[in-house]
Amino acid sequence: MPLCVPQAPAPALRSVLTALSSPTAVREARTPALLRAQGPATPELPLPVHVLDRVTEQGVTATRLTGWRFHIRCGDLSVAAAETMLTADGWAFSHFFEGPYVASTERALRQADSMAQSYQPRLLSVPELYMLTLWLHGDCAADAAAGHPAATDLLVPLAPAPPGIAAHLPHRVAELLPVLTHRMTPTRLLGSPA
Repeated sequence: MPLCVPQAPAPALRSVLTALSSPTAVREARTPALLRAQGPATPELPLPVHVLDRVTEQGVTATRLTGWRFHIRCGDLSVAAAETMLTADGWAFSHFFEGPYVASTERALRQADSMAQSYQPRLLSVPELYMLTLWLHGDCAADAAAGHPAATDLLVPLAPAPPGIAAHLPHRVAELLPVLTHRMTPTRLLGSPA
């Protein structure tokens, strides 16, 4: 079934289009692939970027929307990505970048697009573990800027994934969250002060 790609806020898209049309912004991005790109560069696949701040003792996730990420396509290739951020004045362009997460995100999206169920794709960052996942939310009609991972949603760790967590292997939130929670919680040694 096809993915239900959410629509990014118009100001976020405009900020990326403005940055793409600015030779200074592209040059200062220091993304070699974007600098070498031939032909028009277009922002596609808008994905909301949520950050997992913490998991409560009851297993409830505390997430927040931090931006929207767009893949920058030139012809048939995604050559970079652009990220926007929410400021006091609204959505603003943040930066261009390239690297393994661009290709890894595309691979995970192709993988998800071939699944039997429709999902709303989002990105979920776990900064404490230096981890980024494709979050496949089961409610396609949900507001992509809000909400928390449901137990039945899927998380697909993107490469490079932390040691011991396989990249591109979909996990139900209910299965992967305890692993992430354990890794995010400092281990207390026996006999150490509480």
